Amino acid sequence: MSDNPSFVLRKVEEVAYENRPIPEIKDDEVLVAVKKTGICGSDVHYLVAGRIGQFVVEKPMVLGHESAGVITKVGPKVKNLKVGDRVAMEPGATCRVCDDCKRGRYELCPEIIFAATPPYDGTLARYYPIPADLCYKLPDNLTLEDGAMMEPLSVAVHAVANIGQLRANQSVVVFGAGPVGLLCMAVARALGASRVVAVDIVPSRLEFAHKYAATETYTPPKLEQGETRLAYSERNAKAMMQQLKIEERGPAGIDLVVDASGAEVSIQTGIHIAKHGGTFIQLGMGQAEVTIPVTTLLVKEINFKGSFRYGPGDYQLAIALVSQGKIDLKPLVTHRFSFDQAIQAFQTTRAGKSEDGKPVIKAVISGPDVSPDDLL
Repeated sequence: MSDNPSFVLRKVEEVAYENRPIPEIKDDEVLVAVKKTGICGSDVHYLVAGRIGQFVVEKPMVLGHESAGVITKVGPKVKNLKVGDRVAMEPGATCRVCDDCKRGRYELCPEIIFAATPPYDGTLARYYPIPADLCYKLPDNLTLEDGAMMEPLSVAVHAVANIGQLRANQSVVVFGAGPVGLLCMAVARALGASRVVAVDIVPSRLEFAHKYAATETYTPPKLEQGETRLAYSERNAKAMMQQLKIEERGPAGIDLVVDASGAEVSIQTGIHIAKHGGTFIQLGMGQAEVTIPVTTLLVKEINFKGSFRYGPGDYQLAIALVSQGKIDLKPLVTHRFSFDQAIQAFQTTRAGKSEDGKPVIKAVISGPDVSPDDLL
C-alpha cells in the first residue's frame, strides 16, 4: 500500500512530493500518523547545500524531524502505547548496545538513525515508523503543535539543564536569539535563573527575546576597520561587562554561557565574559573551525563543553516544563502551512520572513489532510 505522501529532497535546491509505500514496523515499533512538523535550520541547510559536515545527501531523502502525531499501529511487543495516543516523537533511534548508549550518552551513538540526516528519511510524510520508547504521550493540555516543538525544546533542555547543569539563582548569557537560543533562555528562566541575557545583532530579535524570556539584552558593536576578530571580541566583552555590570567573579559573574549562534566572535566573547570556573556550552553550528582565546579559557578554568541534540530525560523534562506552564511555546510558532504548502514553508524559513514582511521564528507544516489552523 502506498498512501504515504512524502516531501522529498531529491538533490540540492530540488524538492518534490512522492507517494511512498506505508512503512512496515518492527515488533517494538509504532506507526505514527504525522500531524505537525516544525522546520529546522538543518532541513533548510540540506536543501541549500546538500550536506552538513560529514553528512551528505547522496540519494533522495524525506525531510523533517521536529514532529508529533497520532499512533495508528503498534508492534506486538509494545505495551505502553496504543492506537490513538497523541505523541511527541524523538527522531533518533540508537543501537542501545555501544559504550555510549550503555553509559547514558545515547546521543553520541555512532549507529544512530536520525530522521532527515543522510541517508535516513525524515518525518515529513503521512506515516513514520519509530521505536515505541521514543514516543512520549502528550498531556491533554498540550497540542500536537506543542508536541512538534518538543524537539527543539529538548535541544535547549539538553544544553542548559543536562550539559550545562544550570542551578536556580545562577546567571546565564545566551548568544543568538533564534528559535533554539530563545528556548535556551526559556529553559533557564523555567529552572530559576536569576539573570538571562540575550545577545544578538538584530534589534527585533532582541525585542522579542526580552518580551519572551530574557531579563536583559545586549547589542554588540560593529567590527572596526582593520580590527581582528580576537581584538573585537575582547573589546566587545569589556563593553558588555561594563554596560551590564558583569564581574569576572562572584555573584555578579556569569555562571553559564550558551552559544546558540555558531559565530566565531560570539564564541570568543563568551569565553571572555564567563566567570572564573564558569561553564561555556557550544550549541550553535557555524564554521567548522574557529580561533578561540585558549589561554583565557585555561587560566579561568572554564568548563567548555559541546551540546549535541538530546539524551536521556530531556524530552520528559521538556514536556513537563510546558505542561506545567513554565514555558509557553505558542509565541514561537509564527507561521503555519498545509502539507501542500511545504515548498512555500521552506522558502519562507530560508528568507527569514514571509511575503508580508513578518519575521519567521518557527514555521510548522501540518500533515496531509490536516488544516494548519487545527493545532490538534
